Amino acid sequence: ICDIINETEEGPKDAIRAVKKRLNGNRNYREVMLALTVLETCVKNCGHRFHVLVANRDFIDGVLVKIISPKSNPPTIVQDKVLALIQAWADAFRSSPDLTGVVHIYEELKRKGIEFPMADLDALSPIHTPQRGVPEVDPATHMHNPQPQPQPRVGTAPPFTGTLPPTYTAPQIPSLQVSAGPITANSEQIARLRSELDIVRGNTKVMSEMLTEMVPGQEDPSDHELLQELNRTCRAMQQRIVELISRVSNEEVTEELLHVNDDLNNIFLRYERYERYRSGRAAQGANNGLRQASMKVPHLNVILYLVFFIFLIIYFPLN
Repeated sequence: ICDIINETEEGPKDAIRAVKKRLNGNRNYREVMLALTVLETCVKNCGHRFHVLVANRDFIDGVLVKIISPKSNPPTIVQDKVLALIQAWADAFRSSPDLTGVVHIYEELKRKGIEFPMADLDALSPIHTPQRGVPEVDPATHMHNPQPQPQPRVGTAPPFTGTLPPTYTAPQIPSLQVSAGPITANSEQIARLRSELDIVRGNTKVMSEMLTEMVPGQEDPSDHELLQELNRTCRAMQQRIVELISRVSNEEVTEELLHVNDDLNNIFLRYERYERYRSGRAAQGANNGLRQASMKVPHLNVILYLVFFIFLIIYFPLN
């Protein structure tokens, strides 16, 4: 579904129409929950064209808020799901001027006294990367890169606008060293591991932001090269994380590792879709170029016809 939305011109509009059909006036709340899950997945994995249709007032107020109205009286689980989506999207799209319809609805609902479910917004998979800082990293902890590297500044990171900000000159590489046998980490080791997981999250957010903003086939070569480097680095990180998941005895740390691993899997799917779409556009461009070139060369039959016509005029002049 996400591929169709991203790779076809009418994909976003068709998807919204299909979602509305499943949600409007539907009393089968199991089907409503499934439709909301599909909608959430599409928002997380699709681009700006789809976000504009979802985050506008007509959809949020006319479809989602209508589901949880007293007249509809849906189950609590449906109410919580709708409110959680509105809350998450309001947080994610707050800094985008053309996506603030959901923000206004969220604030109106809060003023009316609607209680939103408790949610750790930082733990959600990235939708539209908010302007947040990337933690500083001690170069001494890098396993493959002992030389000091330029570190991101702590504070508000500027949004990606077509070329990567200078503070993100290269992906950060945490050590995430894995020893043999089960791992029983002390508090200091857990703190260091969590610090390294923050680096993984930072790289994932940068990669997500680039995939959101870059247009396949129209990106700057240096940006595409950096995106590929981020992909390679994140895949190397994931290998070490997977090894840690089965061997760390601390349940809280294991849960964090699983969340980070899920985020990495999501970003890899988005990257693979991006590269497929980019390759498809490149192939289409090459085919169009060949077609245009062939149109510029007269067909052989036309040439022979003209030669024959000239021959007739020369040897059989009209009187």
